[in-house]
Amino acid sequence: MVLSKKFVLAKHFVGKPSSDDIKLVTEELPDEVNDEEVLCEAVWLSVDPYMRINVGSLSEGDVMMGEQVARVIASKNPKFPEGTHVMAHFGWKSHTLVKDVSVLRKVPDIEDLPLSLTLGSLGMPGLTAYFGFLEKSQPKSGETVLVNTAAGAVGSIVGQIAKIKGCKVVAFAGTEEKCSWLKNELGFDQVFNYKNIDLDKVLSSSVPDGIDCYFDNVGGHFSSVVLNHMNTQGRVCICGCLSEYNVPAENTLKGPYPFKRILFKELSIFGFIVWKCMQRADEGRKQLLEWIKSGKLIYKETITEGFENMPKAFLGLFEGSNVGKAIVKA
Repeated sequence: MVLSKKFVLAKHFVGKPSSDDIKLVTEELPDEVNDEEVLCEAVWLSVDPYMRINVGSLSEGDVMMGEQVARVIASKNPKFPEGTHVMAHFGWKSHTLVKDVSVLRKVPDIEDLPLSLTLGSLGMPGLTAYFGFLEKSQPKSGETVLVNTAAGAVGSIVGQIAKIKGCKVVAFAGTEEKCSWLKNELGFDQVFNYKNIDLDKVLSSSVPDGIDCYFDNVGGHFSSVVLNHMNTQGRVCICGCLSEYNVPAENTLKGPYPFKRILFKELSIFGFIVWKCMQRADEGRKQLLEWIKSGKLIYKETITEGFENMPKAFLGLFEGSNVGKAIVKA
């Protein structure tokens, strides 16, 4: 028998998630599989902000959701022999017995790069940045792009793609360490710690010519201010609303919204969810891989060691603990 560990939802989150909301349980799985089955062992597991809002679809006792890179450790399926690395949305589980292998995808070829990148810069976050920014923001060389949570898994890629496309990048993050990384390593043009500034004054003085593209991961008051600094026919891509994830619905921002600005500046505002673009994942991944190999795109990971530390890595997302992609090494 194989002792499998998994984290389940102990109780629904109220406000910011806590370790008491998530419980570790174990179950025994057979170490021998039947025909067509495979047994997988987690290697890398992803934690992402979307889990905070999507957890509402779970019942108490359900396995926490999430994607992982796993290794096949027992197989009677010729498509996935032992030793094969696969990807699947198994959730927070150390081992998974797979009876229907249609849920599995072989890890894409990323040459000699770490497999963890298939959950980060070459996975869902990277593809979110690639398709969301290029197709919704439609940046043009010489334009000014503003991105918040710019040191995160998505924001850091968006900013770098903007630089590749010849744009000026105005970035916001929440610590001096993150700001230093964005400025000195990624080469973003203007970088600010949003915790230490008056946003409206900073945009008026430091970005007097306005903003053409705004890639928003935060929402709330921050975005209401930014909209007042958008240029005519500016584009706004709303990819997240981190400021509201831990706030009860009745307490979320109800306005005022700068509707006159939106109207008279002819702004285009798009919501973007990456899942509808996943059938084009190979297209986006190919370009992202080329940029990484050529040195145009820098990736960074905050790696938490040990499957038992999944909750720590997840909770750290809402404390601003990660730089780049938060990932767990099982």
